[in-house]
Amino acid sequence: MRGLPFKTWLACEIERKVRHLDIKEHKLKQLFWECTLSCNLNCRHCGSDCKNLPASAAMKREDFLKVLDSVKAYSQKVGDDIGSILVILTGGEPLMRPDLEECGREIIKRGFPWGMVTNGYAMTPEKFKRLLAAGLHSMTVSLDGLKESHDWMRGRAGSFERALSAIKLAVKTDLAFDVVTCVNQRNYTELEQIKELLISIGLKSWRLFTVFPSGRAENDPMLQLDNERFRGVMNFIEETRKEGRIQTSYACEGFLGPLEGRVRNNLFRCHAGINVGSVLSDGSISACVSIRADYNQGNIYKDDFMEVWNNRFQPYRDRSWMKKDECDNCKFFRYCEGGGMHLRNSDGSLKFCHLDRLK
Repeated sequence: MRGLPFKTWLACEIERKVRHLDIKEHKLKQLFWECTLSCNLNCRHCGSDCKNLPASAAMKREDFLKVLDSVKAYSQKVGDDIGSILVILTGGEPLMRPDLEECGREIIKRGFPWGMVTNGYAMTPEKFKRLLAAGLHSMTVSLDGLKESHDWMRGRAGSFERALSAIKLAVKTDLAFDVVTCVNQRNYTELEQIKELLISIGLKSWRLFTVFPSGRAENDPMLQLDNERFRGVMNFIEETRKEGRIQTSYACEGFLGPLEGRVRNNLFRCHAGINVGSVLSDGSISACVSIRADYNQGNIYKDDFMEVWNNRFQPYRDRSWMKKDECDNCKFFRYCEGGGMHLRNSDGSLKFCHLDRLK
């Protein structure tokens, strides 16, 4: 038995065929650069090794620009449009880089659009104007609750006001812009109020995450939702989408069975290593920056990025190795192929299954 409504089953079958074509072509569409590990907050859920580091600890921009030169040379050779590859700066906190605007200008000079993921704490109107002048194309700001909840999550007083200020700056522009919220036990009951706040300031697009057990979040029970509240998040997203007042979606974390197509615009797919690559702060070549170091594929200080992209990444593109343990006899493996790579331990075992949480 399919175990899915007919239309959902049919959509999943089509998506599966498209996904396998994409795997065969593995065209790079997003390239993340972990441009610094330095951060101005102390977030409870941080999954990376971020800390108060001097700017000198960040990767030199010239090193990353060599990666872009490699990507550009290969793309021109095969006739691909580099303007369709979005470079996304992440961290740590990108705004901690004093040369952030210069980085943006150099990325634009090479023909790539660029964006950033930020906590907004160090954003000012003047800084924002300079970033726009440097070609900033897209931006994501995190807002993890109302004032007390957000500051609790982010580990610094005043971070809510700073994030909200950055959001208000961005909604007045034509940036590809959204807000992300990590739902946890503390802000779960605030979702309706957060929604109304975001609508009131003119936000168009809002993504919700549930915190996955990694980094500092692994042993923090306040960050993990029980199954009932997890289902509650899905119900909230579905109802908000029906209202049509703000574009709301669940993150690309896991296969959701009958909810596929109802809580996000696309069906589940983990793009890591298929369309999404990353360069980490130490030069490691990876996919999504949320994936543990066990799945790194090389390093820019000894490997050519495009050679690695084209000839490695097999753990990401052939996921048959994931079909073990609870995934072994799952009738939905055909569609999820083991779920998001960031939910795998070093031995390949699954941290948790989103579909199980919905049962």
